[in-house]
Amino acid sequence: MGACMSENVKLKKENPAAEFFRSIGIFFKEFGEAVAKGDWGVKASLVVMGAGYWKRKQIVKGVLVTLLEIAVILYTVLIGIPYISQLGTLGTVERAMVYNPETMKNEVNDYDNSLLILLFGVISLFFLVVALLLWFANVRNTYRLQKLAESGKHIDTFREDCSAMLNDKFHFTLLALPVLGVIVFNVMPLIVMICIAFTNYDQNHMPPAQLFTWVGLENFKSLFTTSLTMTFGYTFWRILGWTLLWAVLATFTTYFGGIILALMINSKLTKAKKVWRTIFVASISIPQFVTLLLLRNFFANNGIANTFCASVGITDFLRDLGWITTDYIPFLTDPVWAKITIVVINIWVGVPYLMLIATGVLMNIPEELKESAKIDGANPFQIFRKITMPYMFFITGPYLVTQFTANINNFNVIYLLTQDVYTTTDQKLAASNGKEIDLLVTWLYRLTSEQYNYKMASVIGICVFIVCAVITLFAFNFLIKGDKEETFQ
Repeated sequence: MGACMSENVKLKKENPAAEFFRSIGIFFKEFGEAVAKGDWGVKASLVVMGAGYWKRKQIVKGVLVTLLEIAVILYTVLIGIPYISQLGTLGTVERAMVYNPETMKNEVNDYDNSLLILLFGVISLFFLVVALLLWFANVRNTYRLQKLAESGKHIDTFREDCSAMLNDKFHFTLLALPVLGVIVFNVMPLIVMICIAFTNYDQNHMPPAQLFTWVGLENFKSLFTTSLTMTFGYTFWRILGWTLLWAVLATFTTYFGGIILALMINSKLTKAKKVWRTIFVASISIPQFVTLLLLRNFFANNGIANTFCASVGITDFLRDLGWITTDYIPFLTDPVWAKITIVVINIWVGVPYLMLIATGVLMNIPEELKESAKIDGANPFQIFRKITMPYMFFITGPYLVTQFTANINNFNVIYLLTQDVYTTTDQKLAASNGKEIDLLVTWLYRLTSEQYNYKMASVIGICVFIVCAVITLFAFNFLIKGDKEETFQ
């Protein structure tokens, strides 16, 4: 029996998806049982949600759920159905000026707004699904009250239920508002964005003046198509490659740079450790966008960096080597130089954060491990490779994965350093409003803010989500294992 229980726990731990669907199956099974075996109060709650509570003398709860039912019905009839009925076309009447013979003036007609139809249609469908689940749960709960009454057990009053929500079930009360916020501000916009990817919502179909409609998978096909008139496929693969390369370089250069810097400052040979820490921490106190804008001017074609390089002969030396063909070093205007400069600047911006994190982790490495390694004859490099880095990976592994996905969406560094400075010479990239130094997120932003091409921006947003999700799942399932606790305790 113990082995079976252990196997069940292991199954739940290893297969959460199966456990989720099993819970859903149990939920609907209990609903079916309630409909089949419930008394008249339970069956009446299929029509009036409060009927089952009223039968059990829970008047207040019955009134509340009935008022909720009435509100859902009113919303569905007055708002939900009119918008849901137009979801198939996203509107048919365009905005126009129509002559009104009564007022003898041209007036705006009663037009459709595709964006509002899509937004309120999706919200209404979501509300209907939630209301249906609450309806199922209500019937199930009234049947549970029936079974409690039949067994002679105590049925909590409304006051007792409220007291439980502030005591035993207080975690549900605390989570209610955050969950609602996630749904309203994260889930719903995400669903609408996904829907826009299947429409022709762009500058030529801009509500309220024009309508947009469904186009199926045409936008996804365009993203992977390269032709004389359509270069999104060429641009997408170029930018995706640079995005992934940037994420790797930006993550690991700052990660190892911060560790090395922390080791150097914490070394017994280093004097005035607090002074060095203060110097690097001081750079964090300056807002990142201020630092990036200053560095953009610093590395401009006529900036301080180029002036210094020209005065000491570095510019002439690089020209003689054939690395540049101009009278300045194109730090932010040449594709290769710009990428190198961006990575280096990101190291300067990001290393102090990692230095602080690494300092805290290094101070908690068990000294017994290092002392044992020294007794066994290990040199400092071997201790670093066999003890320090494994411990760092074990502690900071989740942060490393999070930082990698964050760098995929690192908008500030790329945009603030190159906006209004870098101009692409690749006509295929320019045709799709992309640049060699763009990340997927900056390309997406440019498509929306400058070109109003919301349909392709939504498709790219879905691709960014897929890339981040795949990398995160892979990293957490294969690279970060929770089996080293005993090693480092």
